[in-house]
Amino acid sequence: MLKIAIGADDAATGLKNQVKEHLQQQGIEVVDFSHDVAGNDQIYPDIAFNLASAIREGTFERGLLFCGTGIGMAIVANKVPGVRAAQCHDAYSAERARKSNNAQIMTLGARVVGSELALMLVDIWLASEFEAGRSGPKVARIDYYDQLAHSTATPDTEE
Repeated sequence: MLKIAIGADDAATGLKNQVKEHLQQQGIEVVDFSHDVAGNDQIYPDIAFNLASAIREGTFERGLLFCGTGIGMAIVANKVPGVRAAQCHDAYSAERARKSNNAQIMTLGARVVGSELALMLVDIWLASEFEAGRSGPKVARIDYYDQLAHSTATPDTEE
């Protein structure tokens, strides 16, 4: 059974709850990292970092993050080594986030994406899988730079 990490700040609690219910109705287990979980008074950078860290550790294959625009969550999640988060706002970006970029996290903005569109984007993203093909070497290069940025090596040296 698929297990998804989900997280939202106060600007996106309503949308997160709709998506969470939608996923649970499909039999998907949802673990909530959101600010409104009992005793969690974290702000969006904390939520995004904790969820992305759980993705990196392999606790979850995929995660969904929600804030006002989706931008802040994506920025923070992408700070975690080995994690690729993509802000999506249409069907094509949701599909390509997985198929071309192998994004483990999709971010959505509650103030810019309506609930019906959000549910559709989540379904598209979950149904899409990475298609290495022409994108394989590009994602490998992203991983290379990610590792490089988190090491002491420079582009001209090898570890």
